[in-house]
Amino acid sequence: MRRVVVKIGSSSLTDAAGRIEPPKLWAIARACLSLNAEVTLVSSGAVAAGRGVLGAGKPATLPHKQALAAIGQAVLMQEWARAFAPKPVAQILLSADDVQARGRFVNAKHALERVLKLGAVPIVNENDTVATAELRVGDNDTLSAWVAYLAEADTLLLLTDVDGLYTANPKSDSTARRIDVVHDVSDVEHLASGSGSALGTGGMTTKLRAARIASEAGVETVILGGGGAGLEAWSKGENPGTRVLPRRQTAKRGWLLHATPRGTLIIDAGAERALKSGKSLLPSGIMRVDGDFSFGDVVRIDGPSGPLAQGLTNYAAKDVERISGRQSAEIVGLLGHHDFDEVVHRNGLVLLARVH
Repeated sequence: MRRVVVKIGSSSLTDAAGRIEPPKLWAIARACLSLNAEVTLVSSGAVAAGRGVLGAGKPATLPHKQALAAIGQAVLMQEWARAFAPKPVAQILLSADDVQARGRFVNAKHALERVLKLGAVPIVNENDTVATAELRVGDNDTLSAWVAYLAEADTLLLLTDVDGLYTANPKSDSTARRIDVVHDVSDVEHLASGSGSALGTGGMTTKLRAARIASEAGVETVILGGGGAGLEAWSKGENPGTRVLPRRQTAKRGWLLHATPRGTLIIDAGAERALKSGKSLLPSGIMRVDGDFSFGDVVRIDGPSGPLAQGLTNYAAKDVERISGRQSAEIVGLLGHHDFDEVVHRNGLVLLARVH
């Protein structure tokens, strides 16, 4: 089954007065369920929902906005729960540290993975209640790209109020044409300049930024218009939107290759063969631990033939030392807890380039 991250902005969820409009949510939910994919939804709209509940105007201060987000997030989740029923939904609120700090990134990744495996739809939003200018991911377009990273998605769908990226502003230039495929975001970034550009009304500047992040992770981005109807049309091949292709298909875990490892795991020949065949690293294959690292840190893995891989560790150095050479079933007896069978899961591991 494919994995798809769908990002929807406030303008696609609200009426002319800026209040949440439930039929728009129902249409999007119906379209998401028709995709035959594991869908994660990145949803704006908490502040708008809070304004609707209180009949409030646009917030003038950050604390006011945070308060509206706190009130509106509960309302927004109720509406999404109704829209997706009987399929359950799960609320996931993220801040910048959750995608930038390794340990929290891994925690968020595991939580999202488990929600999907349980058959629920993750509804993700930035944690506006506690976010400040210094802590914000920046916008929900950017957040959705990081969520695509977390979910290891195949496709990021950005729903907006225009049906793709244009060579000029289609509302004011009759010669504007939609760009069907973007091979490199750098080739189209110049379209973002100027107040009357093709990107000015559709919020495409942040969408191109998100597409760049997703591209580096090996994720294709599609910019679509039309809300739920547009999404349904895309699933039938009737609404191509603008496709932003990944820069390289092997980039999904490429960032691990360039991370500075906090320690080294020395493994035996059997574990080396297992990793080369695409399996995870179990404690039984670890012979020695070098360095002081924590849960979620990047570690290098050395086999008998030398440096072999890099990956995210599920256990701290002191715990790996205690379980090295032992079976996974013995972990709980040795540590008093058993969070993972694997010290480094295959989904968080990449072989070094020279390994064949």
